[in-house]
Amino acid sequence: MRSSNPVFSRRGFSRDNGYAGFNAAPQAGGPAVGTQANPYAQGNPYAQNPYAQQDLQHGAPPQAPVSTGRMTMDDVVMRSAMTLGTVTVGAILAWALLPVSSTSYGLAIGAALIAFVLAMVQSFKRTASPALILGYAAFEGVFLGVISEMYNSRWSGAPFQAVLGTMAVSGATLLVYKAGWVRVTARYARIGMTIAIAFVVVTAVNLLLVVFGVANDGGLRSMGPLGAIVGILAILIGAFFLTLDFKQIEDGIAYGAPKEEAWLAAFGLTMTLVWIYVEMLRLVAIFSGDD
Repeated sequence: MRSSNPVFSRRGFSRDNGYAGFNAAPQAGGPAVGTQANPYAQGNPYAQNPYAQQDLQHGAPPQAPVSTGRMTMDDVVMRSAMTLGTVTVGAILAWALLPVSSTSYGLAIGAALIAFVLAMVQSFKRTASPALILGYAAFEGVFLGVISEMYNSRWSGAPFQAVLGTMAVSGATLLVYKAGWVRVTARYARIGMTIAIAFVVVTAVNLLLVVFGVANDGGLRSMGPLGAIVGILAILIGAFFLTLDFKQIEDGIAYGAPKEEAWLAAFGLTMTLVWIYVEMLRLVAIFSGDD
């Protein structure tokens, strides 16, 4: 099962022959729970540990051994802090140095396109490139800084409320995930991905209709009640992405993923959080009205 995140779908967190992290209930004719092969077994001494195999047979991912060169939660947290910190610095500088104007709007679009290209290049690389990831974060930060200032100029305080909203959604999603209220299984991922893909396709079609003047006032992405409903759905999809990210990071650590995978984890989390923030910013503006 591939991740919703293009980064995770390219490297160790996902494999074409099945994702080791999804310990779903056995299906008719399918493998038993916990019998998936360790995707990091090659060159990993832990893969030969009989206690690890016993853990797998009981349906739980193994506990990662204390060894050098393997990803840990500290690695993920540190890389995520660096990536999100770069986004924040870029946003602050763009807000402070680029006044609201058509020129700054053009710069924001340019920064977003560059960030998209860097993200795609990294997504199709076989190894993590910190330079590409931090470059993506810097240009994404410029884009977010400009559009945040634009929203703030019309809806005062909207960016601050969007940041709080993003933190609330992320924190609530983590709490729900850690409490076990959501089981990230292959079926859960399939259903969620179907909804997410449908959402992206419909949104893309809506954008084309708006560009060619068929849909007025933004269509599905208007600033009215319909736009609010679509925005809430987008945020829920972002929360779905987060649950997949959490599960994949957790299992990557348990299965002894290489240390450099922490950069990919940080990259994926950053893209998901940016998604949630942008949607939250639109939602705050909608509920703020024209005041």
